[in-house]
Amino acid sequence: MEEDPAPFKKIMAANRGEIATRINRAASELGVSSAGIYSYEDRFTQHRYKADQAFQLDRTKSPVAAYLDIDTIVKICLQNGVEAVHPGYGFLSENMKFASALERVGITFVGPTVGNLNTFGDKTLAREQAIAANVPVVPGSDDAFATVAEARTFIEDPQYNCSYPVIVKAAMGGGGRGIRVVLTAEELEPMFTQASNEALNAFGDGRCFVEKYVRDPRHIEVQCLGDGTGEVVHLWDRDCSVQRRHQKVIETAPAHGLAESTREAILGDAVRLLGGAKYRNAGTVEFLVDQEGNHFFMEVNPRVQVEHTVTEEISGVDIVQSQILLASGKTLNELGLTQADIPAPLGFAMQCRVTTENPSQDFRPDTGTIDVFRMPGGMGIRLDDGPGFPGAKITPHYDSLLVKITAKARDRKDAAAKLVRALKEFRVRGVTTNKSFLLNVLQNREFLTEVVDTGFIAANPYLLEPLREQDRAQKLLHYIGHIIVNGTPKELGAMGPPPSTVDPFVPVLKEPTPEQSPSLKQVFDEHGAKAFAKAVRASEGLLITDTTWRDAHQSLLATRLRTTDMLHIAPATKIALRNAYSLECWGGATFDVAMRFLRECPWDRLGALREAVPDIPLQMLLRGANAVGYTSYPDNVVHEFCKRSKEHGMDVFRVFDSVNYVENMRLGIDAVGGAGGIVEAAIGYTGDVADPNRGNYDLEYYLDLAKQLDDLGVHVLAIKDMAGLLKPQAATMLIGALREAHPDLPIHVHTHDTAGTGVASMLAAAHAGADAVDAAMDAMSGTTSQPSLGALVASTAGTSLDTGLALNEVSAVNEYWEECRGLYAPFESGQKSGSADVYTHEMPGGQYTNLLFQSSQLGLTGQWSEVKKAYAAANRLLGDIIKVTPSSKVTGDLAQFMVNNKLTEEEVIERAETLSFPKSVIEYFQGYLGIPPFGFPEPLRTKVLKGTTIEGTDGLTCFEGRPGADLSPMDLDAARSMLQEKWGDMDGSNNTIRDVDVMSHAMYPNVYDEYMEHKREFGKLSYVDTRTFLTGMEVGQELTVTLEPGKQLVVKLISVSQPNLDGLVSIQFELNGSPRQVQVKDQTRTSETIARPKALHGVEGSVGAPMPGVVLETKVNKGDKVKMGDALVSLSAMKMETMVAAPVSGVVTRVVVTANDQIDAGDLLVEIEED
Repeated sequence: MEEDPAPFKKIMAANRGEIATRINRAASELGVSSAGIYSYEDRFTQHRYKADQAFQLDRTKSPVAAYLDIDTIVKICLQNGVEAVHPGYGFLSENMKFASALERVGITFVGPTVGNLNTFGDKTLAREQAIAANVPVVPGSDDAFATVAEARTFIEDPQYNCSYPVIVKAAMGGGGRGIRVVLTAEELEPMFTQASNEALNAFGDGRCFVEKYVRDPRHIEVQCLGDGTGEVVHLWDRDCSVQRRHQKVIETAPAHGLAESTREAILGDAVRLLGGAKYRNAGTVEFLVDQEGNHFFMEVNPRVQVEHTVTEEISGVDIVQSQILLASGKTLNELGLTQADIPAPLGFAMQCRVTTENPSQDFRPDTGTIDVFRMPGGMGIRLDDGPGFPGAKITPHYDSLLVKITAKARDRKDAAAKLVRALKEFRVRGVTTNKSFLLNVLQNREFLTEVVDTGFIAANPYLLEPLREQDRAQKLLHYIGHIIVNGTPKELGAMGPPPSTVDPFVPVLKEPTPEQSPSLKQVFDEHGAKAFAKAVRASEGLLITDTTWRDAHQSLLATRLRTTDMLHIAPATKIALRNAYSLECWGGATFDVAMRFLRECPWDRLGALREAVPDIPLQMLLRGANAVGYTSYPDNVVHEFCKRSKEHGMDVFRVFDSVNYVENMRLGIDAVGGAGGIVEAAIGYTGDVADPNRGNYDLEYYLDLAKQLDDLGVHVLAIKDMAGLLKPQAATMLIGALREAHPDLPIHVHTHDTAGTGVASMLAAAHAGADAVDAAMDAMSGTTSQPSLGALVASTAGTSLDTGLALNEVSAVNEYWEECRGLYAPFESGQKSGSADVYTHEMPGGQYTNLLFQSSQLGLTGQWSEVKKAYAAANRLLGDIIKVTPSSKVTGDLAQFMVNNKLTEEEVIERAETLSFPKSVIEYFQGYLGIPPFGFPEPLRTKVLKGTTIEGTDGLTCFEGRPGADLSPMDLDAARSMLQEKWGDMDGSNNTIRDVDVMSHAMYPNVYDEYMEHKREFGKLSYVDTRTFLTGMEVGQELTVTLEPGKQLVVKLISVSQPNLDGLVSIQFELNGSPRQVQVKDQTRTSETIARPKALHGVEGSVGAPMPGVVLETKVNKGDKVKMGDALVSLSAMKMETMVAAPVSGVVTRVVVTANDQIDAGDLLVEIEED
């Protein structure tokens, strides 16, 4: 059988995106060679290479103007043997000049005749044609108006029956552009002007005509084909009522719930109208149908439309092929397209347009590079794809359509279900899409079951709410890529060797025989805190608290232990430590470090550990009135924090105050008691009770303090020896005296093994009457950490102090930590052994490694011994205080300040009035931490404060009591609302701000925001292994990441490019076997370091930086008059904030720095000309 000859040898798709691809495919199926055109900006889009040939347009023209350049397009056609041009929709599709220009040179325009375009491209002429064909029209103007005045005159003339509300419509064009609804006379001028300008810019004609506005109509249109002889057929109707600002969103065919009489009338009117005009090619006649079923002609779109796909699906007719064949001269009869040959609709079809628009931001178009583009498929799904593919750059120059998805099914609900499924399969990363909006519409009950009109979207604003997609995989790849390119973030402090390549072996311990007597956790849960305390006192042997999950890694590894590594060993821990007093796992520095550096939610950590270890009491460190922060908080915040901590799984609250100020502790004690937790009140230990010459911290001091706490009704008394100063003899004396004074109160002792005497001291304490002591797994013990847990277990086995723990089980857990510690090699301090100089400098073990790192960051590498000496001097300057966070931070800040500025103890006192002390030191002397046991040292306090009043107070220069006592309650509901607005739409897995999130914000507002911003960019990272978290991946490495049970990612790093001219590095991964690419800015390629001027030595008005850091804020400008002590510049470095004050009075002549400047010690900040 002889095949029909191809209608043309070569056809051009004079368009871009999905319609150009659609035309090329139709041409190919007809045996016609295809040619494409593209602008310079479109040189990478796929419609270019979907054509057999493609030609670039005039690069000197704008991105849109290039596609409107008739002369260039015609020239390309003539030079390359193009016989026909299909204009698609938009651009030149309705342009008579374009059609005429093609006809003049003998090229066929695949579309209506020039006469058809003239009639139906002009809405005024189209309206006249409709009236002549006896098709009902909406009352309105016969002519388009060029000015507002003409339109107003028409509307106000009663003979035209066209009073407000009206609709202003561009005389030319379509696609929802140039259309405005005018409800009142006052709105006419701005609405007409907007419509006119929009039409002028889009179509070159700003004239508009006016029609009576039909409220809440349905938008029904009829797809027709004509052959130019007067023969016209319809391919049934479509419903395009789901619109936003007159722009179609979802189209269906046939129209749902349309009365048959109305359908027949509409179909008949459409065919009659086009037949009378001898219409050729594809065209759509659009109608409004009011609430009573009356229909009114709107317009004819003389081109193929975006939504033609739904008609193709229900009719079986290829509309684009039909256009080409009709343009070649074929008649409808020759094509077998008589009305009798066109079947009734076959099922139901529905199309949605996926665009790069953000529905929640008023459909603002988004631009960027597509990282992931995974198309859906399956039965009943058709895809008409446009510019989307991995690596595609979405520009702001063109329509935002990515792909059209069309579903076909037996009925409307099934078609919608297929679209929902397809949209959920569809993955686009790198740009925002309207997918959430489409899903909301497609799953709306009214849309699925009722007849909707053009007001549907406006009546359902919730449809615009964004979809909470987690995008976990792509965010993870971006994080890994960031680490590969830029290395471990400097602020994380990973200064040592890389993590071990050995994955820790996780032991599996045999489940023990169930105990006959209840565990301490069961006693507490069933009978409360008092029963717990009684059970502890009645317990035989020595109880152990394992600090491995908190203080041990704070003391050894700068608090950097991640939750995932605790959870791995949790199953074995809950067996080996089942008879322990508690597991210390939370609070203290772990709270802010989790967010600030590890990018974890501390509350999620607590919840996960509680679930993993349900039957051992969990213990935290609570800084009294400071909760887990470094400042005072309103009372309601502390109470709320304790309440949420208890609800989240915390049992034992070790409550302390950094200067043993009972009033600060009282708030924490009351808050824990009110929350139903176990109150373990801790006395900070310093000095040496065995040395009568040591000073004020004698036995009497501690006994008096213990009595005050006992009188407050605490459940357990703790001795918190932060620096490891409690020698064995002192332990015997202190614990013996406390036991005698408080025979019914459990005593718990905490120490550090800095000097190497920890095990001996804990055994001495136990023999003297302590009920429980702190220890850490052997691999995480010693030096600045706690004493060896294994040593205590072995030393007491079989004695009256037997811990009830099995050495073999403890050893199995310890073996895990031996290998796990290797993962944290970058955070090792380098300390090889204990050091008895702790008895001189008295630095807490938990601060030792942190301060060592901070000192190196502040440029004090090689001066650690000087820092330790300065620490002892700073302690004396502050009045010989208890040193534990935050008072230890004050001491450390002052020590580093002294070393940085080469100050002796005597010089600090002499020059105090002119020095810019760290903020923490000033606040200490202002009483922010409370009142130290023996008062503040004078005259240093007076010199430091310089009479400055405390901001937010009524002229106070210092607090006389508990600093937070007068703070107003925090409005927690307002905070939640603020956070919900700021962060609530960020994460699909948790889009509601929780009570605990409010607490994180209350404790550390800036840190919480930084954490959330990091989470927004990189997602949740707690499921990433520690080695990858710190160092990324190597090329060729394969990694398995478990997001949740049953959801795993297999990631393989394929390649890492060199930075391009913009400093972007392309990183190729395979994710579950599919290629993925991310681009990361190489932040190591920075510009040359600015050489900053230095302050002049000996010139008081030349004010230099007292330490290296970052400028937070400049407080003065050139020309300002300042007095001695006035704030000049605020600096920050490694949690140490310093307000640089004016050393002299005078006029500011120069300000050298601005916010976020990185500075070194001695850099010039401000110059002051002295009075």
